Amino acid sequence: MFGTMDSFLVTAVQHPPVFLDLDKSVAKACHLIKDAAQAGAKMIVFPETWLPGYPIWLDVAPGAGLWDYEPATAVYRQLFKNSVEMGGTAVSRLQQAAKSANAIVVMGMNECDAGTLYNTTLYIGENGAILGKHRKLIPTYTERLVWGRGDGSTLSVVDTPLGRLGGLICWEHWMPLARFAMHQQQELIHVAQWPTVKEILLIASRSYAFEGQCFVVAAGTALQKRDLAHLKLALFDEIPGEPDTWLMRGGSAIIAPNGDVLAGPADSEPGFVSAVIDPQKAIDGRLTLDVTGHYARPDVFELHLNQSEQTNLVT
Repeated sequence: MFGTMDSFLVTAVQHPPVFLDLDKSVAKACHLIKDAAQAGAKMIVFPETWLPGYPIWLDVAPGAGLWDYEPATAVYRQLFKNSVEMGGTAVSRLQQAAKSANAIVVMGMNECDAGTLYNTTLYIGENGAILGKHRKLIPTYTERLVWGRGDGSTLSVVDTPLGRLGGLICWEHWMPLARFAMHQQQELIHVAQWPTVKEILLIASRSYAFEGQCFVVAAGTALQKRDLAHLKLALFDEIPGEPDTWLMRGGSAIIAPNGDVLAGPADSEPGFVSAVIDPQKAIDGRLTLDVTGHYARPDVFELHLNQSEQTNLVT
């Protein structure tokens, strides 16, 4: 569970991407990684599908779900063209940025694989190595219009010099068995990626921290309607409000194992949310609560986790 027992600084990024522009968003991410590292961050966390942007139009554009509707198709086409392929230049640039910053980077991204998009969390080590990734197990509600489903092969935790690191995406935090599978793998730091951290989502993040006796970095994006204007897409003209209307309000926070909020929740403005992590605090609470140890009942409850990768074709 633990790497170093020394304290270290963790930062959540609340800046908006250059919406639906992968190249410019990666360039912005690299600058933000550098800035956060220069301020002392050893782990830098981006929100859900920050590359190249969360599909917020599903929530705010009235025509987003219409069948064979060209404005909606045009936005999906833009998202598809600007999604991340593993092994591509976007990932290699992030790897170099993490290595140069000597910091662990956790990036939320739209991943394109074999013609399908996935909601993916990518973990990059301080040496630039890919530590692993997680795909959201099931897109939530209208998100199923754009993303496929992940499987148990990425429901895992990675080892880092700072300690064991894992994450879940958005409403996965209300999947009790997914939470337990992660707790069993002994996270020290848990990344909770959200589009924006509303009050109920902060409650879920704080509950996860206490239940798992781990630190939680709840990361959300700050995004205004004006941040979509450069695309000149007809669907975005349907979104109500003025250019300064907030579509996503940030709300990022860093939470201790006892559920206390160490930093945040941030207001709507772009910026960084940072807190010092003291690994000792993840030990103290286990005196009274360890849901996979002394407070578990394996003679009564048993969870089977299928971590095999699912495929359509067996040869």
